[in-house]
Amino acid sequence: MDHTPLRERLRRPAAEGASPRLETVLLAVTAAALTAGVAAWLLGAPGPADLFWALGTVSAVVPAVGWVLAALRHGHAGVDLIAVLALGGTLAVGEYLAGALIALMLATGRTLEAAARRRASHDLRALLEHAPRSARRRTDTDVSTVPLDEVVVGDLLVVGTGEVVPVDGRVESAAAVLDESVLTGEPLQAERSRGERVRSGAVNAGAAFELRADATERDSTYAAIVRLARQAGAESAPVVRLADRYAAWFLPVALAVAGLAWLLSGSAVRAVAVLVVATPCPLLLAAPVAVVSGISRASRLGVVVRDGGALENLGRARTLLLDKTGTLTRGRPRVLDVTAAPDTRPAEVLRLAASLDQYSPHVLARAIVDTARERGLELSIPEDVTEEAGRGVSGRVDGHPVSVGRPGSPDGARPAWATSVDNRALLDGAAVAWLTVDGNPAGAVLLRDPLRHDAPRTLRHLRAAGIRRLVMLTGDRAAPAREVAAVLGLDAVRAELGPADKVAAVRAERERAVTVMVGDGVNDAPALAAADIGVAMGARGSTASSEAADIVLTTDRVDRLADAVAIAQRARRIAVQSALGGMLMSLAAMAAAAVGLLPPAVGALLQEGIDVAVILNALRALRVDRAVRPALTPAAEALVHRFAAEHDDLQDVLEAVRDAADRLSGSPGPTALAAVEETHRLLTERLLPHEYAEEHQLYPALAPTLGGPEATATMSRAHTEIERLSRRIATHLQLARAGGGLAPEQLDDLRSCLYGLNTVLRLHFTQEEENYFSLAP
Repeated sequence: MDHTPLRERLRRPAAEGASPRLETVLLAVTAAALTAGVAAWLLGAPGPADLFWALGTVSAVVPAVGWVLAALRHGHAGVDLIAVLALGGTLAVGEYLAGALIALMLATGRTLEAAARRRASHDLRALLEHAPRSARRRTDTDVSTVPLDEVVVGDLLVVGTGEVVPVDGRVESAAAVLDESVLTGEPLQAERSRGERVRSGAVNAGAAFELRADATERDSTYAAIVRLARQAGAESAPVVRLADRYAAWFLPVALAVAGLAWLLSGSAVRAVAVLVVATPCPLLLAAPVAVVSGISRASRLGVVVRDGGALENLGRARTLLLDKTGTLTRGRPRVLDVTAAPDTRPAEVLRLAASLDQYSPHVLARAIVDTARERGLELSIPEDVTEEAGRGVSGRVDGHPVSVGRPGSPDGARPAWATSVDNRALLDGAAVAWLTVDGNPAGAVLLRDPLRHDAPRTLRHLRAAGIRRLVMLTGDRAAPAREVAAVLGLDAVRAELGPADKVAAVRAERERAVTVMVGDGVNDAPALAAADIGVAMGARGSTASSEAADIVLTTDRVDRLADAVAIAQRARRIAVQSALGGMLMSLAAMAAAAVGLLPPAVGALLQEGIDVAVILNALRALRVDRAVRPALTPAAEALVHRFAAEHDDLQDVLEAVRDAADRLSGSPGPTALAAVEETHRLLTERLLPHEYAEEHQLYPALAPTLGGPEATATMSRAHTEIERLSRRIATHLQLARAGGGLAPEQLDDLRSCLYGLNTVLRLHFTQEEENYFSLAP
């Protein structure tokens, strides 16, 4: 059994991955030798010139032999074997200039490839930074800090606010509030009661609590995640270079032509000339240049590709596995809806809850405060604020006792509207923050982690790019996971997975196709390392997931993944074109050299010309492919940002529409009529002007990018329906004013109009956000 401390095991990969940059030194030496030889030859000193060129050739032979032996150990004869034979042949027949040229080409190709091969070290330094080094152990007499490896099963530990749970155990205090996102990826905090189990790696988000250890450091959850990541990284097969794949058939052809030339002519110089022009510089140069160009192009979009092999593999990928939270969703809760008691307005519910939550560090509290500020609500300064772990926050706002959190009354004593909120939370998979004022329930705020606006477009583009299978892997519950999968049209979903389950799922998918795994949490790091290509959402994701990934998205946009796939496919296509074109030209030069038309030195110069041609073609990978992303004009981009902000501002109007419909369903009296009147005012003054401006400003600005006005025709039809329903509501209000109140025969149609308008508006807003607003960076 390996008893090496965890921190020592984590340090090893970084040291093992270190290697000297021989390619850069070799490039400098061969370039200097060739230049010095040319200078000596121009000065009329052929002897020193040959000496310099021979030294340059010899300097390339030694590392090239090492590269060939390394390739043979992996079971394939690499592209460098022809270069070694050509270098040795030029030395044997005295064609030193040709040898120096080949040496320079070899060094250049290797240097370019090294630039494209920055492979992640997989050392998981961030896991080490997060892992606790010690624990606070409580005894009958005191609390002392001890090294983590001294903790034994049965120890009573104290976990302070903000501290990481050091080992697996069970809660000994009344309750514990934990942030388990580092383990599950889920942004919502979890509550654990006395006797419930807690996993190491979670962060204490509430008051200090006591923990009874039931595992040692080595046997705890967090150490297992580290071991999984290291094991998965070690099992990843080495990437076979694109150049080596083509060399598998080019190498025997070159050797056969060289052998026949020597056999039929009796001249070793002809054989060397054939090997010189056969030196696969299009493979040594074209593929690395195209890959480096693709990596450079991707970096401009916020996609960091650490390895040229990863870019090549990304272009061949056919299966994509995605984490849910933080990848397909925003990774933090947002206010879904606000429900008010019959005598309260939704905006007032949100204002009071946000005023009190200003003093709470809870993740739901931050979401409520952010939403209230986005809607321009004026928050009050609370007084006498206290927070109870697992219950919520209490205090005084505007002179009234207010609390936000769990409901204060038993289920049987709650009003009907509160039961309706519970049902809706269950149906929508939402969390609920209840507002109590003066001891009475006043409203509720529903929160949920929403889909990213750019996720649907991204997945459509990925399918168009050749990704055949899209699968979600998540630690979340099955019901919300299935809902997200249905909206996005995924092929499969696997929920309630731990780190080990995700690794197993990745391995199973790898057996069928080249597989990409996308994630953002520490719990995703083992799965990222196990995949053919690991992609980390690095803008807000954990450093550990970024360390374990081959590709890191540095912007908080999942649509960059579709861009990266398109760039990888284009770079690989150009690399193949350049390599095949260059090899065809090399084959023609080999035929000329075999019949004595090309001496070695001239053949080397001709090969340089071929190199220039293929490099220029490979550099096309730097250019922007307009098919990757539609380009918005600056004016259209400004309009997109403007209307996206207006969508956030109009959420209270949508809530008012639903609230008015709910009031009509409960008690269709003067209070309900007043709510409908207020809703109509909001529609007339705020919503309809917004829809009119979209129709006459935003849509015409987007039409050229989207291919013409027909692209927005469906959305324009939604505008017409919104206006129609608003007019119908206005007509009902006119009838109510004329008749002194709402007539019974109006109720069904008016309710239908309000609920229908709420549904159309929410769908319309979502479609615009996914299809139009996601175009803007």
